[in-house]
Amino acid sequence: MTIRGRLTWWYAGILLVSSALLTAWWVDELGEERTKVAGVAENGGWSRVLAATLWCGIPVAVLAVTGGWWMMCKALAPIAALTEAAGQIQEHNLRERLPRSGNGDELDRLTEVFNGMTGRLAQSFQRVREFTLHASHELKTPLTVMHGQLETALRDPASPAEHRELLHSQLEEVQRLTRIVDGLTLLAKADAGQVALACAPVRLDELVREAHADALILAQPRQIDVALRQLDPVTLAGDHDRLRQLLLNLSDNAIKYNHARGQVTIDLRARARDAELTIANTGPGIAPEILPRVFDRFFRGDAERYGWTEGCGLGLSIAQWIVTAHGGEIRIDSTPETTTVVTVRLPQCAA
Repeated sequence: MTIRGRLTWWYAGILLVSSALLTAWWVDELGEERTKVAGVAENGGWSRVLAATLWCGIPVAVLAVTGGWWMMCKALAPIAALTEAAGQIQEHNLRERLPRSGNGDELDRLTEVFNGMTGRLAQSFQRVREFTLHASHELKTPLTVMHGQLETALRDPASPAEHRELLHSQLEEVQRLTRIVDGLTLLAKADAGQVALACAPVRLDELVREAHADALILAQPRQIDVALRQLDPVTLAGDHDRLRQLLLNLSDNAIKYNHARGQVTIDLRARARDAELTIANTGPGIAPEILPRVFDRFFRGDAERYGWTEGCGLGLSIAQWIVTAHGGEIRIDSTPETTTVVTVRLPQCAA
């Protein structure tokens, strides 16, 4: 039972008991004739009490329940409104303020405290975004310098083979750090609303065909079969480069998190109002307990299940942002040791 219901019934019960006691006192005070037989007088008195309770107590109880319900609804309405408004607070709207009644009661003060808390959270999130953006920006210059120096050293024919192998390994690590910094920069700018997406007609089927060709090259070292099964003509209003980045991220993940000699299938279907892209692979799959976290930044799953793979755990976060920025949705379904299917739905536009 809700708090509103409990308070209403408590209120009604108190009024009913009070009315019964008052009725008994009223009958006793009327001073019925006590000269008759004690038993008869006593029975007659309690009959009057019962009759008075039925005629007075029941209407009082009905009025008590109705009035109590109305009173509790009015008293608890601010709590319901505060709960509904608080439930709408997300990371992107922390600066929005909950409405205050202005009467200075406990709920009004609670709303003020809650607004102060969300304001402090918004400032903390803003500081994290600014730090990420500034740090990634400052890291780009030294990484670019290191990348150039390593490439120059690798072009030196006088370098011994052992030294060249070491330089090549360092170059790969610098490239990996560069990809991490680029991903962090993109996500930090996206969080701050500083990434402007182009909005022009894009032939998604042509991008999928290009992504399939790139995936065939990426899959060759592990002898993974990449099949393009269905390719419906689809035109979207969006950013060509970001959509291409989305397809490359998803196809690259399908290849990396796969068994050797496994399979990847790509399908693009035109629906009534949107386009449905599915990319499935036959890898080890994703455990159900970690499936809700796959879009978290830097999350890479179980190392024992997937082994060591290149990447920094930002690919799916970037993919989710690209899909959301285009007004679509992305979902991952996985059956361990069977298949993992990524489904992307994007709104179509007229060709």
